[in-house]
Amino acid sequence: MAVIIQDRLVNVRAGNVQLQGNLRIPPAADGIVVFAHGSGSGRLSPRNRFVADVLVKTGLATLLIDLLTQEEEMIDLETAELRFDIRLLAERLGGVTDWLAGEPSTAGLAIGYFGASTGAAAALIAAADRPKTVRAIVSRGGRPDLAASALRRVRQPTLLIVGGDDDVVIQLNRQALQELGGTKQLVIIPGATHLFEEPGALEQVAALASEWFRRYLEGEP
Repeated sequence: MAVIIQDRLVNVRAGNVQLQGNLRIPPAADGIVVFAHGSGSGRLSPRNRFVADVLVKTGLATLLIDLLTQEEEMIDLETAELRFDIRLLAERLGGVTDWLAGEPSTAGLAIGYFGASTGAAAALIAAADRPKTVRAIVSRGGRPDLAASALRRVRQPTLLIVGGDDDVVIQLNRQALQELGGTKQLVIIPGATHLFEEPGALEQVAALASEWFRRYLEGEP
């Protein structure tokens, strides 16, 4: 019989705000993947929850967390300005990472980041700031170019996944790939657009992410 792993609602202090997240830890997990959302998305995003479900089934813990408070999300819906405040998002993600290291249930888990859209840039900056804590990064339809000069400081294995019909983002990811340090790979999924809504596209994203994280989060660094 399959084990059902329930979401645990957590409140995480990051700087001067409290962030809400959904934490799942399967038995004998070696690593945890933190989801950094972007462009108006959050922890209830069906696409990221789908990927998280796949990761949990392979034995990885996941934390889907809102990097903006409810009040900030309301402001962002009107102005769309906070989703592009990459430094703010990166600082929040860093605070979440520090919380994981001090939380008894997650302190022993290797940490990876899964970033989508502008959240990918935040993940890259936060990883560059914590080279000994964060072990691997996956970007889905991300804007790694927005991480700017931090790209050169990233040493963690980084996988960039882009839809084949997402022309502008493909070029931005190719340029960012040249700047990234360490192990890196760009995978383009044929026929997929920015949101990977086409049949089978998100399944490919989840499979690629699962393989990457299991390779770089399990065992010794």
